[in-house]
Amino acid sequence: MILPIVAYGATILRKVSLPIEADYAQLSDLIESMWETMYESNGVGLAAPQINKNIRLFVMDSAQIFANKEEEDEEEAYPDAPGIKKVFINAKVLETGGKDWIYNEGCLSIPKIREDVSRAETVTLSYMDENFVQHTDTFNGMTARIILHEYDHIEGKLFIDYLKPLRRKILQGKLNDISKGKVKVDYKMMLLK
Repeated sequence: MILPIVAYGATILRKVSLPIEADYAQLSDLIESMWETMYESNGVGLAAPQINKNIRLFVMDSAQIFANKEEEDEEEAYPDAPGIKKVFINAKVLETGGKDWIYNEGCLSIPKIREDVSRAETVTLSYMDENFVQHTDTFNGMTARIILHEYDHIEGKLFIDYLKPLRRKILQGKLNDISKGKVKVDYKMMLLK
């Protein structure tokens, strides 16, 4: 089932999400709905707070980034090509490393705004998959960036938090419009306070 995306301005996007247990009600259905919603919205990641669930769950598919790139030299720039598709439950970042790099990010909850954000090249995290099997893995490149972006969501952070105060001030009018529903998108959005 395709779910509406929570728009910027909702308090749930600023809350630290809660861990879940293996018996979380209809978890497999929720994960399937998150995949459907993410793909329908042309996203590469989706965190539970973005669908109004205050839980430590996110999905991501970095393979989509590489599927849309046709230039071989761009693939060489990202060591994680061809990407991965993964579910992360109760994730905890253990370490970030490598060189920080800038990439133009966007967010389904903040449509029509893209900004350059600096993030670490690698991330090591512990998490559980959809079967509640525990993992500790290190990811790099575009995959690490998407994971860090989605991880921020379960920590109550947004990519715009990385912007300089002046840039945030310049964007404030657009952000206010999003929070009031004054933005046109190709997917369902939900306005909450």
